Amino acid sequence: MDRRTRRELGDFLRSRRARITPADLGLPAGTRRRTPGLRREEVAQLAHISPEYYARLEQARAPHPSREVLTQLARALRLSDVERDHLHRLAGLPPGPPPGPCREVRQSIVDLLDRLPQAAAVVVSATNEVIAWNTLATALMEDFSALSRPERNLMRRTFLTPPQGGRRLYGVADTAEFARTSAHHLRTTAARYPDDPEVRALVDELLAGSPEFAALWAAHDVTDRPIPCKTFEHPLVGTLTVRCDVLDITDRDQRVLIYTAAPNSPSEEAMRLLSVIGTQRMDDALAPAP
Repeated sequence: MDRRTRRELGDFLRSRRARITPADLGLPAGTRRRTPGLRREEVAQLAHISPEYYARLEQARAPHPSREVLTQLARALRLSDVERDHLHRLAGLPPGPPPGPCREVRQSIVDLLDRLPQAAAVVVSATNEVIAWNTLATALMEDFSALSRPERNLMRRTFLTPPQGGRRLYGVADTAEFARTSAHHLRTTAARYPDDPEVRALVDELLAGSPEFAALWAAHDVTDRPIPCKTFEHPLVGTLTVRCDVLDITDRDQRVLIYTAAPNSPSEEAMRLLSVIGTQRMDDALAPAP
């Protein structure tokens, strides 16, 4: 890199550091901060590099950073795919594959979910992990906040959870089509993130634990057809059929799944009742009156 390119790289890193607050990462803000962004030492710690080396990068005095260092910096600074590619180009390296599926949901998307009171909506990552949801989604499907990360993965729930009354996926009655499309989607994800350990571990876990998944995986299909409707068997409101619309968040490789009922249908009445129930736990709602 020449001197000018090093300055560009340093300025870019500094600008990305300034936009992240300690609260974004669960760090204490403290009382001695002169700027709202992260300190250099904090970025260095998150990226697993020395504070001195990171300071030299920002000051345009460091040697050529390796691809590994750039990957760690992209994760520490929560760069989008476009920003990650730009960082690599500034460092004189062609952009490599994305380091792993993004799990950070933009605040505007979280706000959008909350503004859909008559729709159940979730955000899923490239590995089909539920990473954001609204109140009606918890009433229709599950209280995701009470689940661990592995339990919030729709593929684990589909292929590795024993059926209960014929249902595995959070009350979804018709899981066969989702099983097929999710396996096809995961193969595409695995090709997009070939070096991500979580993606590899998920594939290995599903192959070892589910003959059904293994058979779908062996077909090498990569189609990803949307599922227009889903049928739920709910313990309080019974059977309801909802339309499923998918909005792609391309820059983060995420999808918003929005479930709505047809107007003036019994399912719409059921969804309206669920919106009143909210996040009330199902076992409490079904408990007999004292």
